[in-house]
Amino acid sequence: MKVFKYPFWLLYRIWFYILMLVPIIVLFPFILVTILNEKTYPLFFKIARLWAKIILIGMGFRYSIEGDEIFEDGKSYMLVANHTSMTDIMLMLIAVKEHPFVFVGKKELVKIPIFGFIYKRVCILVDRKSSKSRYEVFERAQKRIQQGLSICIFPEGGVPDESVLLDEFKDGAFRIAIEHQLPIVPMTFFDNKQRFSYTFFSGTPGKMRAKIHTPIETKGKLMEERHHIKEEVRKIIFADLENDNK
Repeated sequence: MKVFKYPFWLLYRIWFYILMLVPIIVLFPFILVTILNEKTYPLFFKIARLWAKIILIGMGFRYSIEGDEIFEDGKSYMLVANHTSMTDIMLMLIAVKEHPFVFVGKKELVKIPIFGFIYKRVCILVDRKSSKSRYEVFERAQKRIQQGLSICIFPEGGVPDESVLLDEFKDGAFRIAIEHQLPIVPMTFFDNKQRFSYTFFSGTPGKMRAKIHTPIETKGKLMEERHHIKEEVRKIIFADLENDNK
């Protein structure tokens, strides 16, 4: 029976990329104006949230967000979540409403036509193979935090292996959080792997849930404590995923 699903999965993937690109093309004049100056980033953020809604609704995903009342005006945060789907980007934009943030993402995505042009102008790019690039992330993050923005990092780095419930976390998000004394907000995305994984022939419309946890403070924390904080955050997200799988 699975063979009959392949045509649907193929069209479903094509439809996803259409939903990604067409709104960008239509909204491009407005996007261009908002990315030419870093001061207009909050306006771009609103457009990005509209783009995310178009994609999720267009794909037939019914999203629900728990705990989005935790954010305080005028405060910057480090946002972290599990990462097993391209739709994690869209759900993150939906989950964090009126609180602009900047993604730290892999440099390779700039190769995507049209999307890449915008991506490299609004995100903090990192080449994980380059120590210089990783250092520059800290400098760019500091500048964005000083502008009143939050930072979002998926500390797993993306996990295409669907058998992995939650991979080990990398240090970057926790180094930045401690260095700038940012509260860390753990977030759990329950359904994205099932809805739209990295496996090409897969995916189905349905529910998409996100849970935003109470921030973990880093005030007074030292860099030597980052491993403990990293494991604390990972345990919170892992417990959610494990309980949901029972």
